[in-house]
Amino acid sequence: MPVKYLGWLVEIIYQDQSGKITKRRIQVKNIRSGLIKADDLLSGQPRTFRETGLLACHPIKESA
Repeated sequence: MPVKYLGWLVEIIYQDQSGKITKRRIQVKNIRSGLIKADDLLSGQPRTFRETGLLACHPIKESA
């Protein structure tokens, strides 16, 4: 994930280490050493994702 997404709302498709694939909306807080720290917008909980598990990502456009 590009560092330019720091602070952005992003939709991702992610595969965890067990192979489960999920679609999530997150707000990116930090990207370092292959880890993405973010707030999950659905649960409101902080989450950590491995960049290697990221299958797709795109910024969420907010409507005015």
